[in-house]
Amino acid sequence: MKDVLDELAAARRTMGSATLPAGDAYTIELRRHYDAPVDDVWNAITDPERLGRWLKPVTGDLRLGGSFELDGGEHGEILACDPPQRLRVSWLFGPEADEWPGTSEVEVRLSRGQSGGTEFELVHAAAVGEPMFPTYGPGAGGVGWDLHLLTLAGFLADGETLDHNEFRALPEGREFARRSAAAWGEAHLAGGGDPNHVAAAVAATTAFYAPGGNE
Repeated sequence: MKDVLDELAAARRTMGSATLPAGDAYTIELRRHYDAPVDDVWNAITDPERLGRWLKPVTGDLRLGGSFELDGGEHGEILACDPPQRLRVSWLFGPEADEWPGTSEVEVRLSRGQSGGTEFELVHAAAVGEPMFPTYGPGAGGVGWDLHLLTLAGFLADGETLDHNEFRALPEGREFARRSAAAWGEAHLAGGGDPNHVAAAVAATTAFYAPGGNE
């Protein structure tokens, strides 16, 4: 349990703002350190075989200007690729999302840490007014990214992978999800969120990712 929660605490979470082709957007931002070198982390986020082991299986034309699709239905286009520092993609979910292009993007930035390893930054921008935010707040995407970055940590360290559905069914998985939802609530408050909305969003996110309470 301690190692899992240590990984959760290793990330810094903030909310911000951005402008997308579709208009004003909010951002959820994750920053953390990995002990692996930059080239290894870059390979893990761009090589299809390795990406599929910590994120989801991916298919498509994986080059600048090409498109991709993940096994879970997330899909988009590769908008920027500057090895090994920056990758930016559009990020849509479900066939209906194609009717509203330019509403969601994910950017990953890598840099060498002062004492080695890699400083990892992920920014997910979503258009203001997207339907999940009123109910779940930043936890709508934030808890999922926390789970993926937990998996990436294990994969970079020793090739270990994690089944998210199995993990979330375990007591430590539910605790991870609860604490992640609470951490995104704190980031939401710090970003100027209404306290009542934040509390309701944290409760909804917790119920989604960690159903069953402490059972």
